[in-house]
Amino acid sequence: MIKKIIGFLICLISLTTFAQKNNISPYSFFGVGDNASVKTVEELGMGQVGGAFNSPFQLTFTNPASFASLRLTTFSVAGQNTALRIDDGANTESGSSASFSYIALGFPIGEKAGVAFGLQPNTTVGYSLLEEIRDAQNTLTETNLFTGEGGTNRVFLGFGHKIGENFNIGIEAAYIFGSIENRLLNRRNEVPLGTIDKSDSDVSGSEIKVGAQYQVKVSEKLHIKTGLTLGLSNELENEGSRYRYSVSVIGNSESSRDTILNEAFTNKFKNPLKTTLSLGLGEENKWYTGIEYEFQNAKTIDDGLAANDRTFGFGKSNRVSFGGYYTPKYNSITNYWQRATYRAGFSFRNTGLLVNNTEVNDFGISFGVALPMKGLSSINLGFELGTRGETNNGLVKENYFNFRLGLSLSDKWFRKNQIR
Repeated sequence: MIKKIIGFLICLISLTTFAQKNNISPYSFFGVGDNASVKTVEELGMGQVGGAFNSPFQLTFTNPASFASLRLTTFSVAGQNTALRIDDGANTESGSSASFSYIALGFPIGEKAGVAFGLQPNTTVGYSLLEEIRDAQNTLTETNLFTGEGGTNRVFLGFGHKIGENFNIGIEAAYIFGSIENRLLNRRNEVPLGTIDKSDSDVSGSEIKVGAQYQVKVSEKLHIKTGLTLGLSNELENEGSRYRYSVSVIGNSESSRDTILNEAFTNKFKNPLKTTLSLGLGEENKWYTGIEYEFQNAKTIDDGLAANDRTFGFGKSNRVSFGGYYTPKYNSITNYWQRATYRAGFSFRNTGLLVNNTEVNDFGISFGVALPMKGLSSINLGFELGTRGETNNGLVKENYFNFRLGLSLSDKWFRKNQIR
């Protein structure tokens, strides 16, 4: 048992080196980057539905109250590959990125409680944008190359407890950390030197999430599950330095010259209360269908450079998801595919990001399958097709395909030794 826990901690520590999830989306330019989906592969395969769902051998990240239902120690790890096609109305570009999704461990405490902890990406930054400025004769006079990388991660610890047979409550605390680099290279015709504006910053903060779940049987087989999750308001502090200097550019080689500006800055990103309401109906180990609604007031940015950027802002955000799973016969001996679990769902999300006073919306359709392994462990595959943004008002439209691969290992670790 101790060896397994030490092995998990070694994996967790080593993965912090790679936890800066790759991103190729232009929308990661804004704020502290794209919000990562803090969901398991199983939840994402059901259209992000998960707030009311709980399992004795499966982790669910949406609601910490679900940890109270764990009866087996469960280790989960996952990664994903994203293929992206970007359209600005005149030109299209394609790219792809592979990234780490999460690593987590959950285990029961007695018969009425459970704990889970792990590492997840929180936001991601990764863009490269070229702006060309031309005169009335269509002659190129100036170029701006915007690039950025980095992001933030969250280390979380959650606890859930049963109150009676049908009611779970839970709480989760997370520490958020990371670094971001943004860079702008400006070059003008007949000017021998270019100018670089660069910012390097460290982001840190914490957040707390509380949740509750209630389930009731409506017949011998059917049960209704409900869930409420509250992500309490929190603040992320972004501290760093901004530099401006001239540079000589020859091919792909740059040589810095004179420093024009070197100043420190601090940004504070304030996240208001986030509420998630969930409702599900199903038959244990057979099928489940659920609907979920999430909403949040506008985020705000105080004190610093980003607060003065009028090209973007934040409004109210919300998400509606619907999905579920189906297992033909979980205990089948003769047919492997009847023991597999099949998932599907869709979600529509208003991201809350406003670019040129235009909302950025996201719609996705997802599918998934859990391939059973020994015992109650499984390999989880997830597929998602979707679109984000539009080609009006200076925005870009993204068509994406996400492939996700997760591993869920469940076993009973804490056993008393028996003498036979």
